[in-house]
Amino acid sequence: MIHFVGAGPGAPDLITLRGAKLLQEAGMIIYAGSLVNPALLKMAPPGCEIYNSASMTLDEVIEKMRDASARGIDVVRLHTGDPSIYGAIREQMDRLKALGIPYDVTPGVSSFCAAAAAVEAEYTLPSVSQTLIITRMEGRTPVPPREKLASLAAHQASMALFLSSGLLEETCAALIEGGYAADTPAAVVYKASWPEQKVLRGTVGTIASMAGEAGIHNTALILVGRFLGNDYELSKLYDASFSHGFRKASR
Repeated sequence: MIHFVGAGPGAPDLITLRGAKLLQEAGMIIYAGSLVNPALLKMAPPGCEIYNSASMTLDEVIEKMRDASARGIDVVRLHTGDPSIYGAIREQMDRLKALGIPYDVTPGVSSFCAAAAAVEAEYTLPSVSQTLIITRMEGRTPVPPREKLASLAAHQASMALFLSSGLLEETCAALIEGGYAADTPAAVVYKASWPEQKVLRGTVGTIASMAGEAGIHNTALILVGRFLGNDYELSKLYDASFSHGFRKASR
């Protein structure tokens, strides 16, 4: 069996219990070495074969999986965060399906969750935003024309940008072009949940220069939106004057 496992955002204790158990029982681990915390590999049992996919092609990864399957070895394909977000797992699953090799997926804690924890924020504040857009700035990997960053920025929803910290100036320019005011709160979270985590707080107009001065050019998330500010309404859920299926209004 091939197990696609979300490693979580970085801290070894933020992997799921299921993911940790699969690591502890694996006969082979193929991990995304450029992003996954190598401390997680300490969970591997003695004799486990370990490969870093950072230097491998898709064909090479699939060949390792096919070899392990032929030998009756369980494989953990360890992806950063949650494998469903920028994990490139669909192409692997399709190849395995074509080869008749069984697989499953174990979700993980995404770094956009760890980033919100790092800045002590809630993406969905009443009266501020009820929508979170997860996206990226277009770089060498294109985005569909309808998903250009400036177009998404027109919604002025809460936003978490992956894979964009190396293009921060272009990113901020696109955000402003799309409708975010230059004074919209923004943050850059470098290696959320890792020991070397750094948090920079600024605005859409200042965060690029702040990150440049701090030397942050990769492995960081960009958070944008008024949810990072201080103005919002209290939720109806805990309002004493609001009735719902589990509580009657008390006033």
